[in-house]
Amino acid sequence: MDLEHATPTAAPQVEADTEKPLVRQLNKSQRRVLGVLVEKALTTPDAYPLTLKALTTGCNQKSNRDPVTNYSEDAVEETIDELRQLGLAAVVHTESGRTERYRHFMRQRYPFSETQLAVMTELLLRGRQQLGELRSRASRMVPIDGLDLLRSDLRELAEQGFVQANGPLERRGIEVDHGMYEPNENQNFDAVSPSQTTVPSAPPTVNSAPPSSAARIPVADDGQIAALRHESQELREQLQETREQVDALKEQVSQLSDDFSDLRRDLGA
Repeated sequence: MDLEHATPTAAPQVEADTEKPLVRQLNKSQRRVLGVLVEKALTTPDAYPLTLKALTTGCNQKSNRDPVTNYSEDAVEETIDELRQLGLAAVVHTESGRTERYRHFMRQRYPFSETQLAVMTELLLRGRQQLGELRSRASRMVPIDGLDLLRSDLRELAEQGFVQANGPLERRGIEVDHGMYEPNENQNFDAVSPSQTTVPSAPPTVNSAPPSSAARIPVADDGQIAALRHESQELREQLQETREQVDALKEQVSQLSDDFSDLRRDLGA
């Protein structure tokens, strides 16, 4: 039996209601639980839908989570009930019928492509991050072939109000985040629209005073100085991006280890 398409319980609140208005704000526990459901559906489909125990473990795992939490099973079950009322999750019964499992309805409720679903999931689980980090981390769920594709997906999400950024997406070092915070969390960027494409030019240089005839030391002109500054800045940004990608790869290895442990536990190995 394909658990992804298992039949939800008959209670009305567990069925995906496409007539409900789009949910645009979630509290912290709702974002974590929903993010874990989507993440595990994409990374460990054989163990999905998730038992309450597996879902709680996924919420509290130390890799690819910010902040790290310590939710109880009772708290996770309460959050699942809230997500069911919002039409974002459901209880399913497997053939064995021995225990309830839980699934998400993100695909049914939101107009996301698969890559956008992975990007939103990563942001829900970890919050704001730079593009290189986001691409590396989201790619463990769905392949993302380059930063240009990621920027295109982010622009669409921004136009729909699901993503925010603190500057033009073409600029190195820009951070992005989801926009599903509650108002009292005050997590909105004082942001330039992510669809902006103009990168500010380098500040004007001030002409140096001419060297004295006694010194006769060669001095680079303003254009050369500006070029050197630009090249130096690019090298620093490339180094920072490389460091971020290495950190993200380390996290992926840790995540795979956690997923393997979860799978072994669910299979009783």
